[in-house]
Amino acid sequence: MNFKYSIEDRRFISILVLVHAVFFLLALHYARIYMGDSFEYIYEAINIKSHLFFYSGNPVLPIEPEYMTQRQPAYPLFLLGVYCFSINNWIVLLLQNCLSIVNICYCRKVFQEVGLSKKADWLLLLLVISYPSQFINVNTIAPDILLQTCTVFYFGSLLQFMRTRELPLAFKASLWLVAGLMVKPVLYPFVVVHFVWLVVFGTLSKVKLQRLVLVALVPLFVVLIYNYTNYTRTGKFHFSSNQAFNAVYYFYPYFSYTQGADSANKFLANERASIKSIPEYCERYDRANAVGISLLKENFASYMLFHIMHSLGIFFEPGKAEMDLFTGKLTYGKLYSKEQAGFRVTWKNEGWGGVGHYIGNNPSMIWAILVLLFNCVRIVGFIVFLCQRNIPISIRLFSFLLVGYFAFAAGPIANTRYFLPVVLVVTCCACIGINNALKREVARFA
Repeated sequence: MNFKYSIEDRRFISILVLVHAVFFLLALHYARIYMGDSFEYIYEAINIKSHLFFYSGNPVLPIEPEYMTQRQPAYPLFLLGVYCFSINNWIVLLLQNCLSIVNICYCRKVFQEVGLSKKADWLLLLLVISYPSQFINVNTIAPDILLQTCTVFYFGSLLQFMRTRELPLAFKASLWLVAGLMVKPVLYPFVVVHFVWLVVFGTLSKVKLQRLVLVALVPLFVVLIYNYTNYTRTGKFHFSSNQAFNAVYYFYPYFSYTQGADSANKFLANERASIKSIPEYCERYDRANAVGISLLKENFASYMLFHIMHSLGIFFEPGKAEMDLFTGKLTYGKLYSKEQAGFRVTWKNEGWGGVGHYIGNNPSMIWAILVLLFNCVRIVGFIVFLCQRNIPISIRLFSFLLVGYFAFAAGPIANTRYFLPVVLVVTCCACIGINNALKREVARFA
């Protein structure tokens, strides 16, 4: 890519820097920079630094095999890059703010080659700034912004390959996918999609398949090697211990919706206690997977409908809980307890009569409604983009595939963090869709 900075580019970057600076100052003020999983990544970074031990558990407690593979190593190594000089998480956040600016500018540059006009910068900035989760997660000790970096650079590299058919770009995309795998396990099933896509695209485009297949297999080889490494450490050939945990946990919101919160809490507590009582890690892992598969078979039709409906919710979720956690209005203790009912629960239990009282006690609800409105604009623009025939179908199809994958992978546990890796892709697509639609309307009345 040719990175030459025009007046528009400098103005765009300046506004981004200003917005990130404001949120960083807010983070300094509220000092709510940790989430539920933050300390596991910090533990692993310190364990690597002190003992070269990739382990996300507290080192003063007995070693548990689950913590050997629960967190992927890339983000702890990112933290370690700072901790080698100073164990200062504010420096980490400054670096994450820089990454966020790079991600936004890179995604903008990629889509300019697809049809995003600099004249639409105002719309792009509006949609980016109206998604506060971008800036809240940047100022949180969490791997999501690093995963966003890997995802947008993977997407950009693959789009360049599809436009130019140059094999090094496909290899570059494979490497970015590997990097993403090592940040969070959500991407590791995507290695199969990546392989199939490259092979099918290469066949249709008459690219030399022999080398392309080897390039496409790189992420799969890495997964197998990493699984074997985990086998040597835990005795179980697997990618992440989170896989077994989620096999059961995915059904918690489903049972909460169909049977009530008390029944869901009992189900989760009983299953966790039953699994924890098994002495061997391999058996615990297999038991959790078996329970998840059994539950899916028993409730397949109703659960899949529930899963898909909640997957769609990821496009509209405004992230009110994240806003309240960031400002200190809400704590994780209250979030995971029955002390405070959310908007949906309040509306379900009390009807419209309880909504006014809820908004009065939750002033951030006004901001959440505004974010929801902009999310609606974003998803409409994305749909318009997918329907525009002047954009190559391969680009539209892969955009839908990648975004749809993240939405489906999140399912009933979806929130703004799960959408963060692809929100910039959706936003840029939406800007193209909306801008082109506006141009057509202006042309009609000209």
